[in-house]
Amino acid sequence: MSEKQIYGFETLQIRAGYCPEKHNYASTVPIYQTASFNIGDTDRLKRLKSREEHGFLYTRSGNPTLDILEKRITALEGGTGALAVASGMAAVAYSLLNVAEGGGEIIAVYSIYAGSYNLLKHTLPKLGIKVKWIDDSYDVESFRRAVTNNTKGIFIETIGNPLINLLDIKAIADVAHENDVPLIVDNTFATPYLLKPFDFGADVVVYSSTKAIGGHGSTLGGLIVENNNFNWNNGKFPHFTEPDYKVENKNLIEVFPNIPFTTRIRLHYLSEFGAVLSPFDAFLILEGFESLSVRVEREVKNTQIIVDYLVNHPQVSWVSYPTVHDKRNCNNNQLAEKYFPRGAGSVFSFGFKGEQENINKFLNSLKIFSFLVNVGDSKSLITQPSQTTHSSLKEEDKAKSGAFENALRVSVGLEYVDDLISDLDQAFKKSVE
Repeated sequence: MSEKQIYGFETLQIRAGYCPEKHNYASTVPIYQTASFNIGDTDRLKRLKSREEHGFLYTRSGNPTLDILEKRITALEGGTGALAVASGMAAVAYSLLNVAEGGGEIIAVYSIYAGSYNLLKHTLPKLGIKVKWIDDSYDVESFRRAVTNNTKGIFIETIGNPLINLLDIKAIADVAHENDVPLIVDNTFATPYLLKPFDFGADVVVYSSTKAIGGHGSTLGGLIVENNNFNWNNGKFPHFTEPDYKVENKNLIEVFPNIPFTTRIRLHYLSEFGAVLSPFDAFLILEGFESLSVRVEREVKNTQIIVDYLVNHPQVSWVSYPTVHDKRNCNNNQLAEKYFPRGAGSVFSFGFKGEQENINKFLNSLKIFSFLVNVGDSKSLITQPSQTTHSSLKEEDKAKSGAFENALRVSVGLEYVDDLISDLDQAFKKSVE
């Protein structure tokens, strides 16, 4: 593809980052299933080390299949560089460590994925990184009040899990930048098709590509994307400006001016902690990318139909989805218009009227919906977060995150929507028998 031509999302999701003529004219991205690469000769080694020539030495730090995946997400996000890692949690952990290495504070909201919550609540504090929690994610001023001289970054999700709350990304980005710290955004639920956080001031975007990007529930993966708009040389992040032994004691920002954030993770965390995505898994994620817009568009359409059905169901006490106009969703309605003109995703939560015994009967009676903890699959999925994904949280924190006792989280797939509604209907009936 020509780098100068401006292409649409649907073209980029299929072709960005790949030149067939550089890979024996293979139509599909090849899988470079190798641990290491022949250097050739000592002269080429010098060129590789001096970056006169782009190449690969060892798959832990780079591989052609992963390189194409990284270029593709970079193009779709409008970034300057990206890094593929072994899971979404690796993407989150590496990004947070990269801003707060050596100590500092991260500002975060409660309504996030339980893995991210546990990382922030339990693991990072043991590494000298503190967390300031925001109780009301709609209160932008609470983010401003939480900032201290030791703040290193703000971390949010574009669609909270499982509360399904939206955040005012631009306003929060403004708070971050007023205080010379980056905004790190987990955009897993939205995908770049529905929302591009860089357009609203985000500095780093992370994904669990296990979810909608891969799209088939077959492959663990994570992605980290940067856009080079943040000034890492502002005095708050000396580990970006001090001499780095991985680049002959030069300054990382000087050597990699457009991609210092992902390069630092590649050279240090990926190389030394080793959460590497395999070439085969990168290939599967690339395959998922090719149908992303089509899948998400259909899933959003199915989701709205199912939400409309549940809003009026006598066994449903509430539905949390940004297009529902009620007191629970009122804060989300305007934010959805601002940030999600293509739809607010394919994941929502609803309150089940009944006891745990009735919920168990309902879940056990479903025939099409799969009872499991993933989201973003082409298959429709359901789980009870308080008993699965968020079961490790204290009761008060479950409530803050949206993992209420009666809450069920649904991820809508590509099945015939009438079949999905029929499946829910028969399970509701059996739940009260």
